Amino acid sequence: MGDPKFPLLSKDGDVTIGGIFAIHRKETLPSFEFTQKPQLLSCSSVNLRDYRLAQIMIFAIEEINRSKSLLPNVSIGYRIYDTCGSRLSTMSATLGLMNGQEFGAGHRCNGQSSLHAIIGESESSATVILSRTTGPFKIPVISPSATCECLSNRKDYPSFFRTIASDYHQSRALVYIVKHFGWPWVGAVNSDNDYGNNGMSIFLKIAQEEGICVEYSKVVDTIERGTAKVIVAFVSFVEMGLLIDQLSIQNITGFQMIGVESWITTKNYINPNSFHSLGGSLGFAVRKINIEGFADYVRKAFWDTAFPCLKGEENSTRYALSCSRYEDIFALKNYNEDVPEQRYASNVYKAVYAVAHSLHKLLECKEPEGCEKSLTIQPQEVVEALKRVNFTIKMGDRVWFDSTGGAVAQYEVVNWQQDSDGSFQFKSVGYYDASLPPDQRLELNTKEIIWTGGQLKKPRSVCSDICPPGTRKAAQKGRPVCCYDCIPCAEGEISNETDSNNCKQCPGEYWSNVEKNKCVLKAVEFLSFAEVMVGLTVLVAILFYSKKDTPIVKANNSELSFLLLFSLTLCFLCSLTFIGRPTEWSCMLRHTAFGITFVLCISCVLGKTVVVLMAFKATLPGSNVMKWFGPSQQRLSVLAFTLIQVLICVLWLTISPPFPNKNMKYYKEKIIIECSLGSTIGFWAVLGYISFLAFSCFILAFLARKLPDNFNEAKFITFSMLIFCAVWITFIPAYVSSPGKFTVAVEIFAILASSFGLLFCIFAPKCYIILLKPEQNTKQHMMGKMTSKSY
Repeated sequence: MGDPKFPLLSKDGDVTIGGIFAIHRKETLPSFEFTQKPQLLSCSSVNLRDYRLAQIMIFAIEEINRSKSLLPNVSIGYRIYDTCGSRLSTMSATLGLMNGQEFGAGHRCNGQSSLHAIIGESESSATVILSRTTGPFKIPVISPSATCECLSNRKDYPSFFRTIASDYHQSRALVYIVKHFGWPWVGAVNSDNDYGNNGMSIFLKIAQEEGICVEYSKVVDTIERGTAKVIVAFVSFVEMGLLIDQLSIQNITGFQMIGVESWITTKNYINPNSFHSLGGSLGFAVRKINIEGFADYVRKAFWDTAFPCLKGEENSTRYALSCSRYEDIFALKNYNEDVPEQRYASNVYKAVYAVAHSLHKLLECKEPEGCEKSLTIQPQEVVEALKRVNFTIKMGDRVWFDSTGGAVAQYEVVNWQQDSDGSFQFKSVGYYDASLPPDQRLELNTKEIIWTGGQLKKPRSVCSDICPPGTRKAAQKGRPVCCYDCIPCAEGEISNETDSNNCKQCPGEYWSNVEKNKCVLKAVEFLSFAEVMVGLTVLVAILFYSKKDTPIVKANNSELSFLLLFSLTLCFLCSLTFIGRPTEWSCMLRHTAFGITFVLCISCVLGKTVVVLMAFKATLPGSNVMKWFGPSQQRLSVLAFTLIQVLICVLWLTISPPFPNKNMKYYKEKIIIECSLGSTIGFWAVLGYISFLAFSCFILAFLARKLPDNFNEAKFITFSMLIFCAVWITFIPAYVSSPGKFTVAVEIFAILASSFGLLFCIFAPKCYIILLKPEQNTKQHMMGKMTSKSY
């Protein structure tokens, strides 16, 4: 068995409080050849922060020992061990603290623990080792700075307490501040230990819930390659020193660092080299509380109390050993500039007073009688007493532990700044108080913040630029949700805010504008009014009326010619019913007017064709056929043919008439106001009857085309019917496939084209003779014989 490990600082008392701190940060391992008794580990490089924690612990104990109201006749002793920042030494110090320094066969256990509580460790991983080791013995452990959320588990750590809040609150506070400044894209680094891994795990989980993306959660080389300009550094005190060294060596600058309480206010970390990389850092710090008398104590009283060897009193081997092994500590005797920034000092102060108040109750202390020193106190009793602790220290802070053994989360937000004189400071720019409602927890004075690189403007840290209104975010495959492309909204969809995840469909009668950021009423489309195209027909009618007594007008029944011109005029005019915004009346009128006028027109043409045929047969000897097809019969035939179409139209309008309809299916971006046919059978019946008459007329005219007249009208009727049939045959597929107003345009074109075909083919030759060849407009010429030509 090796030599026992002695405490660095100790003092006897009626009750004893242990302390475990990493007063040194580097450890030198001895030889493990097993050829001699194991030697004690040697330590170097003083850790100033933990050294101050040991000082404040002794300061608080001595202050209580002088008190007449708290443990009036009971003295508190202490044994403070140095772990050298090593997990191996943490275990060694813990066992040394619980066992004591003396070994001997004659010593017996008296049933009373020599240790009533332990204050420490300062880091979470070491505190986990300490708490698991002391747990079976139910010795209370109170940490001033171990913040790992893992230690809140009362099942695993039933006797653990801390005078600092859990990292659960600090992780949430980090998300709050990142979200407050609108940084959706951040990098993250953390220590690979309980403190860093647990804290970062909570941060990542809450950040994801709040829509914040973390580009990476790794190390220094990744920082330089990454695109995130804001870095959340959930790094423990010791590891942060190594990270700062690497940032300085690699000259990495331009990143806005967001820090945690473990390092953000460490005085010896802020210097010209580190400020070049970390200037403008922002983070959460433990609230700074000035402990009255502590600064004076560390200047003089501490050295006289804790190190009597400095006064030449080397009557103790233990003190002599301490003084010889820890000479590097003595170099700090006159260095006290960091004392005002010792934010954890108040946590140790509270921990010592919490133990003292617990012992005060357990020892049934009363004034002026004092305390019952004879009472045997077990560590488990101290644990239960600590759960009920509730008092106020002289600085005004209330001390109590929640159900997890932790304290209320209250942080100060600090900013690394440089004064005009070149000195560095931790500027307070806000606070975070978890006891307040969520919307009041974080309070920041943004105007006083100096950002990285000495900038006054907040840095931007995004993976993708903001998507403007009219676009939506489309995630990039394999990357976090904060990395996206901006895709324009589809036709008929809008987004009226930045960074929209989805585009919204416009309501039925609305469509998106060009910018795709607003729904506007769809354009209403229908065939608008155009000029009336009946002038030519009227002129022909006037011409024929003025020459009504000439042979060419009288030929083939002038009455039918005038009726045909009238019907053609109606055909041209019925096209006007297709123009303009469809209404209930215009829809019914346009198709019925079209059907009736065209039947009237074709009936007249058919009558003229029959007249030609009958006129030829009337010239045969003994024929009296014309008495069966005189002017009266012709009028009756035209009337009969037209009445059949009228009957079809009446049935159509009665059963299922056409009606105006808003068609929103063909075009998404606009509404087509059209006339729905109502009954398609009615429409095709009207069109079919016209086709039947036209085809019959064409057959009869074709048969009469070679009759031996000088002016045979049948050949011109044949051409007109050929044009008419061609137009309406091509109309059908064009009508079915044309969209919107083009459907109406196709139908108007068919009406006008077929009407002009009839007008020109039948009347143009007659007008030519009347106007240009008047010498041929004689009865002799009309009755003259000539060699017929084939057509």
